[in-house]
Amino acid sequence: MTDSLLPLLVPLAAALAGGLLVGALVLALRGPRAGAETASLLAERMDALSDRLDAAVAAQNERLSRALADSAERAQDSARRIHERLAVIDAARTRLEALGTQVTSLASLLGNKQARGAFGEVALREMLADRLPAGSWAWQHTLANGTRCDALIRLPFPPGPIAVDSKFPLEAWRAWREAADEAARLAAQRRLAADIRRHVEDVAGKYIRPGETAEGALIFLPSEALHADLATHHPALVAEAARRGVYLVSPGTMWAVLGTMRALLHDVRLRAEARRLRGELARLAEETERLDRRVANLKRHFAEAQADLHQIEITAQRIAAAGARIAALEPEDTPAPVRAAE
Repeated sequence: MTDSLLPLLVPLAAALAGGLLVGALVLALRGPRAGAETASLLAERMDALSDRLDAAVAAQNERLSRALADSAERAQDSARRIHERLAVIDAARTRLEALGTQVTSLASLLGNKQARGAFGEVALREMLADRLPAGSWAWQHTLANGTRCDALIRLPFPPGPIAVDSKFPLEAWRAWREAADEAARLAAQRRLAADIRRHVEDVAGKYIRPGETAEGALIFLPSEALHADLATHHPALVAEAARRGVYLVSPGTMWAVLGTMRALLHDVRLRAEARRLRGELARLAEETERLDRRVANLKRHFAEAQADLHQIEITAQRIAAAGARIAALEPEDTPAPVRAAE
């Protein structure tokens, strides 16, 4: 029997023992007849007390069953929440493992020069396809000087078409970031500055063509970290490139630039539509004037036709009157009718 039943059964057992003791004393003090009556009464009370004890035990068992059911339900709910959290943790672990694999793949990709160039081209092409209309840019466009740029954004003059280059030397930058000592860091930094200056000169000489392209060109850097390092540690080179019309843009900066170009192209398209609408309105005004002239001519012809009809009616009335007068005349000698031979 459980400990939870002890507080209830101890008083009942004490009461039962007391009843038995009292009954025994009564039987001892009275005679046999009185003892029989007392034994019968004691048996009835014992039966009632046993019924009460059974009812109390049943109620206690029911409460205990409900408590056990509630505890089991709470335990199941806690286990379910634990399983859900374990599933979330497992999914997060899977994503972290996938992210680690992607970072490793990206590192190996950036370490390969050809693969890095292809990665920059793919990123640039996806951004152009996502932000600009299909006919507003060209991929691998060949300029008049025979140079082929990665992309040409066809903006109207001014500013004109803008060439975009997506191949940037990262070897010196990676050597600078991974330098073991200060001497290696300085050497890599000087090499990075020379690479940037040489690449800017190539882009400025090949992609900026007066009369064919705009007075500036873009160099797309597929890494925000590279753009931040150049802007922080080589601001003079960035400013020098801007003075030559070559602008270094990161993926985030490229999104903003493409958004501005998209707005410009939208404005140009609206202006073209407005010009065409004004032309259509001018032609509509000419047709309206021509219609007014033709309606005026029609009204004049209709008025002349009405006047002619009025004159015709007058002439017809005169003819009818003359016919009536002629019919009213009676000649003096009317020849007899000739009879036909019988």
